[in-house]
Order: sequence, then structure tokens, then C-alpha cells
Amino acid sequence: MPQSGRVIEAFEAGMIMKQVLWGAVALVLAAAPALAREGAMERVISCKGPDASMEIYVPEDALTGAVPPKHGVIDGLYALDLSGAMKGKHLEPVHITESPNHEGIVMTQYTRGLPPTTIPKDGGMVNFDNRFGTHAVCGKFGSQ
Repeated sequence: MPQSGRVIEAFEAGMIMKQVLWGAVALVLAAAPALAREGAMERVISCKGPDASMEIYVPEDALTGAVPPKHGVIDGLYALDLSGAMKGKHLEPVHITESPNHEGIVMTQYTRGLPPTTIPKDGGMVNFDNRFGTHAVCGKFGSQ
């Protein structure tokens, strides 16, 4: 194959790659607003313990009733702030349900296999886990 044939093939391959790249960029830009709406979270509980602070976030859509919980379970986030121990702030997915007596919420840290934690809706003392989340004082649900 002559040199000019290889140059033309390389040029055409480059043009195809540019089209693929621009298509991917357009797809990401089109999907970004939808992802941002789905990801809007609101802090509903804030707790402070001797070693760490904890926060629980739920999707805004679940609070407004726009998206009802699936089988009574809300997928939320649990933030464990270990900045004082120089370990940073970690977020993990959790399942949130209402307690059977309707006086608290139950948070299940299913990714770590920890037992469910019940947090009183009116606030109070809570033990999240045995490493950093013991004797945490939590505020009233939704008062954040």
C-alpha cells in the first residue's frame, strides 16, 4: 500500500474516534442534570459522639413523597466523620425504615453487616457501632 493510502486510513480512523468521543461527551452532558436530580439528599439526623460525629441523609424525593419508599425502606447515606482521628469523613449506603413503635428510625448498615441501629425521632443517646459510634447524642429528626 502506498504511503498516501496509509495516511488517508489514519485520518479516517482519527475522524471516527473524534465522532465517538463527541458522542460520549454529549451523552454525559445530557445525563448529568438527571443524575443530579436523583442524587439530591437532605440531612435528617445529626449526632455527636466522643470520638466522631454521624449524619444520616435521605433523598429529598423520599421526604416530599414524590418517590415512595420501596417496601417501607429508604435508601440513604450514613456519614461517619472521623476527622478528629485523622481518618476523614466516610459515606456509606444504608437502609432506613421506621421503627415498629413509630417513635424512631432504624438504620441498617448492610454493607458492613452491622446490627440495625434505632435512633429516636425526638433525639437521644445512640450507639452506632463499637468502634467510633458509641454514646452519640442525636438531635431531633428533621431539625437539621
